Amino acid sequence: MNRIEDLRSFPPLDLAAGDRTRQRLDNLTKPRGSLGRLEDLAVQMAEITGRDSPTLHAKVVVVAAGDHGVVEEGVAAYPREVTRQMVENFVSGGAAINCLARLAGARVVVADFGVDCPPFTSGSVRNLKVARGTRNLAREAAMSREECERAIAAGAELIDEEHVRGLDALAIGEMGIGNTTPASCLVAAFTGISVREAVGKGTGLDEAGVERKRKVVEKALALHRSALPDPLAVLAALGGFEIAGLAGAAMRAAQLRVPVFVDGFISSAAALAAARIAPGLEGFLIAAHRSAEPGHAAALKALGLKPLLELEMRLGEGTGAALAFNLAEASVRVLTDMATFGEAGVSDKEGGAG
Repeated sequence: MNRIEDLRSFPPLDLAAGDRTRQRLDNLTKPRGSLGRLEDLAVQMAEITGRDSPTLHAKVVVVAAGDHGVVEEGVAAYPREVTRQMVENFVSGGAAINCLARLAGARVVVADFGVDCPPFTSGSVRNLKVARGTRNLAREAAMSREECERAIAAGAELIDEEHVRGLDALAIGEMGIGNTTPASCLVAAFTGISVREAVGKGTGLDEAGVERKRKVVEKALALHRSALPDPLAVLAALGGFEIAGLAGAAMRAAQLRVPVFVDGFISSAAALAAARIAPGLEGFLIAAHRSAEPGHAAALKALGLKPLLELEMRLGEGTGAALAFNLAEASVRVLTDMATFGEAGVSDKEGGAG
């Protein structure tokens, strides 16, 4: 069975559930629409889940990790081994995503899709390794098509496992030194924005480093121009194992009617690739925030998403998505815990109660 084909279709959004949710929100003890996007968020989650009162008891942050051959071109501020070291930090609970996930009451699932090291011995890391890092996308395809499909399938299977454990909302995050370069390539390829608009400082490049990174992205886009008509080929040529894994995770979560909270630039590049491979995914995505990376705004625009937060974050890991979980929880609490005019005996603006 072709796993990619299995992941291309999604259930319809439940607009009737959204309408019922909007009706209840309009009858709560407040002026209609006065809680702004919190109300819109509750409606969107109702449409995705098909439930008038969505639940958020089981929130999961998937942190997908992978290394990138393109770091050979000097596009990263940190050495390649930091990817492995940060995976170990995630497992020990000492990273930013661990702190913010604890705050949100979410569990962190760390998955190795392609870190350049032997398989992790800790049982806390899901071993989904396709290879020990991608090839250098500035010189050849980052992945073969078969490798890309394996990473996508592994991401989907990870979601199946988490769904059995309990999964009400998914946040997609990542870790991979050098991965803003493939993300910039993907966003430029899928949206048509210029390289200058797509490339930023990543984890902290100086201006000379940013210029070097731009030249690498230009070279890669020219090298793989023939892949552009085929989104899967684009992802294979210009992406990364963790990016493909997150694409598969997003597609499978959508099929299961699980809201997908998209983190920053790299996660948005993964979501954009997934939406190009499987149109219709967009309605199941919630943009957590807009990062400081210049190409992120273009990726969100292409997906038709408006970010919930704008905090100039650029860490990745799923940190912005974990913060957005708190807003989602707030929107659900308003929907379920707040009284209607009728329940509270409060007159609405027409002068009646309820």
